[in-house]
Amino acid sequence: MSEEGTAAGEVNKLDGLNGPAHAAILLMALGEQEAADVLKHMEPKEVQALGEAMAALDGVSQDQISGILDKFVGSIKNETSLSLGTRDYLKKTLTRALGREKAGSMLSQIKTDDDPRGLDALKWMNPRAVANLIRNEHPQIIAIVLSHLDREQAGLVLGLLPKEIHTDILLRVTKLDTIHPAALKELDEIIQRRFEENPEAELTGVGGVKAAAEILNGVSAEIETEVLEQIKEIDAELSEEIQENMFIFDNLLSVDDRGMQTLLREVSTDKLVIALKGATTELQEKIFKNMSSRAAELLRDDLEAKGPVRLAEVEEAQKEILTAAHRLSEEGQIALGGKGDDFV
Repeated sequence: MSEEGTAAGEVNKLDGLNGPAHAAILLMALGEQEAADVLKHMEPKEVQALGEAMAALDGVSQDQISGILDKFVGSIKNETSLSLGTRDYLKKTLTRALGREKAGSMLSQIKTDDDPRGLDALKWMNPRAVANLIRNEHPQIIAIVLSHLDREQAGLVLGLLPKEIHTDILLRVTKLDTIHPAALKELDEIIQRRFEENPEAELTGVGGVKAAAEILNGVSAEIETEVLEQIKEIDAELSEEIQENMFIFDNLLSVDDRGMQTLLREVSTDKLVIALKGATTELQEKIFKNMSSRAAELLRDDLEAKGPVRLAEVEEAQKEILTAAHRLSEEGQIALGGKGDDFV
């Protein structure tokens, strides 16, 4: 199809929709939480206009949604030099606005002319998918692939490969210096053929144990306990694995001092007192250390004066603080560690 034909098709898709409607549909495609994260960076009048546009939308077709996503990608191309590097620009922009995982989910729905292929495509895949794709390759190929990935992703992929080949692969990585362009091109073609043989390998992961754990981190303590108990009755190992991936209150020890100070500014003293009734001494001391001397003294007094508190209240207060911590982490203001990760 000619460029004129493509442009005409896009216009037809978007007939009757003005600018605010386009923006409203794009935000609605992101999902409620992601849209809220974007709206926080807009002026009140802009938010009002978008709200009115959302309320006025009625029966938006899939073609219209696709047309708006295409237009969005087109506008991004105009922002990048000579329309090159569109996907990298999208990745950086969406990651800054939404966080890494949500941006990855959004990017999986958007196709661009410079969609990655071969080795570059591996960087956009979840570690398990990469491991499954390369596990039967020669160790030398695996070593080159891991060297091509960013270090965090490479480490996760290695951990998912058979233990008996770990040492061999790492030794090969240490001996890699330069790779002949022809050999790299051949490897690129091998990886692309693997994609063609197994199209599902390119799918972006949207679920899994980690996703389930993150969802449970956002519910009330009562629901969390109930769900985990029910899962335990069905699959005890799975229930344990989910809990190992959940971020619990004592994991706040992994937050650095600046991050802890940022978090404490988001938490009321009353809520903090209740939450600390169930915290370890080590975590309590870390929190005291990140307050002014006067504030820490008052908090200690409040803790001592506070009588017995029901466990359910403590858990609920801790949940609220963890919710704030996750929000700040999504915004890139603090870094969190968890039971399943030493540091993320």
